[in-house]
Amino acid sequence: MIIDSHVHLKHGNAARTEYSPETIVETMDAAGIAKAVVFAMSTSTRRSIEMAREAVQKFPEQLIPYAYALPSYERPVLKELEQAVRKHSFRGFKLHIGECTLAEYVTFPVIKLAGELGVPCLIDCGGRHDVIEQMAAECPASMIIVAHLGRYLCKDEALMDRFIGIAEAHENVFLDASGVVLPDKIREAVRRVGARRVLFGTDGPDMKPDTATFARAEIEKIRTLKLSAEDERSVLGGSIAHLLGVGG
Repeated sequence: MIIDSHVHLKHGNAARTEYSPETIVETMDAAGIAKAVVFAMSTSTRRSIEMAREAVQKFPEQLIPYAYALPSYERPVLKELEQAVRKHSFRGFKLHIGECTLAEYVTFPVIKLAGELGVPCLIDCGGRHDVIEQMAAECPASMIIVAHLGRYLCKDEALMDRFIGIAEAHENVFLDASGVVLPDKIREAVRRVGARRVLFGTDGPDMKPDTATFARAEIEKIRTLKLSAEDERSVLGGSIAHLLGVGG
């Protein structure tokens, strides 16, 4: 079972591109993806929860909701996040450095809440390895998923090695393989950290050239790594299935 651990109902690009749950599921069916984690960003936490709930209500067997955390010093959004998990069965949180500071006094309460609730937090940290290292050390009960193996479309091998090293040192750190343009680093992450903490994701949908072709290319990126059959199954779905407690 292939599970996409990183799908946008609303992207963080300049156009704030939105994709309907119907388009997402059509893309999944065309690419052979059984389930997908979905979330919206470039919006409020409350609206992100509404969008993910609406999507999952339409496709409860295929879509898995994350809540987008957009905290600030004045508005922590912890109650909304907790309600999303406890009342609406959300399976995780998403944080993005492009829309909020990752400063300890703003984001660590979100990370600690994720640990208390037993759900992971997917974080696009924009290459801030220092922040991830501090989070991992100070919030050992929290499951931290580092988006894009550290930084989107990164070609800095030393930086990616730094994030792999953080995952080696901290069992609560997982590595998201979406948006990685140096596939050998995904293979290295599997070798050094283990397949159970490396997660497949498309960071889609994307219309280049079309959503289904884009998703298939991301799957093929993993398959061309020539991992063992067991490790490939883990990366493509087993790892996130185990992490979230879903069928896989």
